[in-house]
Amino acid sequence: MPCAGYRIVLELEVRRVACAHCGSVKRERLDFLADNPHFTKRFAFYVGRRCAQASIRAVATELKLDWDTVKTLEMQYMRAQIARAGAPGPSAIGIDEISIRKRHTYRIVVSDLIRKRPIWFGGEDRSEASMAQFYAWLGPHKSSQIKLAVMDMWKPFRNVARQKAPQAAILFDKFHIMRHLGEALDHVRKAEYARLSGNDRRFIKGQKFTLLSRRENLTLEGKRSLALLLRANKRLNTAYILKESFGQLWDYDREGWARRFFDNWRASLKWQRLRPYERFADMVDTHWDGIAAYCKPENKVSLGFVEGLNNKIRVFQRRAYGLKDEEYLRLKVLSCMLPPL
Repeated sequence: MPCAGYRIVLELEVRRVACAHCGSVKRERLDFLADNPHFTKRFAFYVGRRCAQASIRAVATELKLDWDTVKTLEMQYMRAQIARAGAPGPSAIGIDEISIRKRHTYRIVVSDLIRKRPIWFGGEDRSEASMAQFYAWLGPHKSSQIKLAVMDMWKPFRNVARQKAPQAAILFDKFHIMRHLGEALDHVRKAEYARLSGNDRRFIKGQKFTLLSRRENLTLEGKRSLALLLRANKRLNTAYILKESFGQLWDYDREGWARRFFDNWRASLKWQRLRPYERFADMVDTHWDGIAAYCKPENKVSLGFVEGLNNKIRVFQRRAYGLKDEEYLRLKVLSCMLPPL
């Protein structure tokens, strides 16, 4: 490692012994060296810690190393992190897919929601066959210990979970459900913009972010724009109130109360002529079992971790301008929540 601004190079002689039994030459093993014998393990871990905060190119420039050398040292560091974390035995898992390149190329990410770290990255797509690879990797014994599986409403994920871990309760991620509701509100906004003409459109134009954001996240100017928009358009006002009130569904501790709330919310759509909301209500009704599971106290886990992990993955994908080495991406995903060495 550098010291006082100077680059330190250690020169030493390594013993080489001619083996009398096999006739080959054996070299002395030095435990303080990295997999690349030109660097110490301590220096390799320093490079790995720096790469968690900066791009490979920036670290290579800082340490006057080759780009491929820095990447190799970082991969050794990430493997050491994963090895120290140990083999997972999760009781609550979160399942989601990420896009690794264009043309709908997906990989599946499975996280341990109790320990709050990703534990598996793989598959060739988001099909049932790819999802089954996770349960095969985990093994039948550990799969039988899973009590909760949090996922979006993608059917292949649900089917495989019911086959490989039938004892696990399936819970649909509320962030994906609320995203569908936000898309329904946006469809209403677009329909209203198309229906109006001339000067009446000025209240709607450019207000997508204001309308879809939570009110407490808006600035003072944003709250004024939202109030003006809702006063100017009755249908958008109704759609916004319905969207905000739906969030109450996640506060119930009993399924019966949650179902009564949803039935009343769905009944309030009558005569409102909000077709996107009616389609959303049909979708919720079809997937009710996976939504009602959130009411049970044993299923109260942090659902925001999966979405936070996706955002973290997008950050280092952008930092690297796209990652073409899939093994490097896998190590990056699996180690991104682990403590530094």
